[in-house]
Amino acid sequence: MADNGANTCFATNNAELLCQREDVDLVYICTDWESHADLVCCALANGKHVAVEVPAAMTVKDCWKIVDLAEQQQLHCMMLENACYDYFEMATAAMAHAGKFGDIVHAAGGYHHWLNDRWEPWRLRYNYANRGDIYPTHGLGPVCLALGIHRTDRIETLVSMDSAPISGPDYYQRFCGENGNGFRNGDVTTTLLRTRLGRTIVLDHDVMTPRPYSRLYQLVGTKGYAAKYPKETLWLDGRELTDNECKRVISEWLPADIREAKENAAKYDDRGGISFIMDSRLVDNLRQGKQMDMDVYDLAEWCAVVELSRLSIEGGFVPVAFPDFRR
Repeated sequence: MADNGANTCFATNNAELLCQREDVDLVYICTDWESHADLVCCALANGKHVAVEVPAAMTVKDCWKIVDLAEQQQLHCMMLENACYDYFEMATAAMAHAGKFGDIVHAAGGYHHWLNDRWEPWRLRYNYANRGDIYPTHGLGPVCLALGIHRTDRIETLVSMDSAPISGPDYYQRFCGENGNGFRNGDVTTTLLRTRLGRTIVLDHDVMTPRPYSRLYQLVGTKGYAAKYPKETLWLDGRELTDNECKRVISEWLPADIREAKENAAKYDDRGGISFIMDSRLVDNLRQGKQMDMDVYDLAEWCAVVELSRLSIEGGFVPVAFPDFRR
């Protein structure tokens, strides 16, 4: 796009002009998270499909705005949750849907990622002002897809607790150059969710403390078990599979197109290719008129945890009703 209109659009950095262009079909958003919802709504209102980085929205009100617009405009709106394309998560979700674990009664997800010297001031300022699980989608997304949330089940209730904010004030002073007194977000936030079918989900958030990276990912069923951390583990038919058996089963249950694309995809990103596969499937599905792997209701459900966890904590760690974005 080398014409004058494109040059003007990008020179002025005017998102609305970009969204109004007739030669744009998809708007791909990877700005800071506080600008995501406004940019999503701008793109949808102008008739564009949307792919947006995580979290796509930070309030329930914005989640509803995005759902309403996507429905009204009949457009795709997908959150770019690359954790859902992790090969272990994809394979075990397929196994869960096929009943290999029996009835799933419990699951776990989370985000343990010690940011340490990688903090950005804008992110710390959000933690300074807000309590709750403000980055829930890496852990919750794969679990919800495995459980069929808003497809065969739905989340009904949420309750959250946080630990004291011990580490945050020091990080705030180091990276923002300001006194950290009054820092609100705890070092660890734990959220418990319950579904209509009586399943429970534990969700953790910790970017403050030194521990190994983990998204927790567990599926607990009446006939089997899957866990990704600290190593990929499967229990089937009453016993734990060996490492070689686990690798073979995961490979067998990966969708065929993903299995075939793995080697080439690994050349393009440092997570084994999952982001490359996410983007390529996004484009292929749009070009072929197929449904997205994740829809606008996934986006809203996973992002709603940001505000709902805060409301639970500020209300004295009380249960909070979960919206039904499918009405």
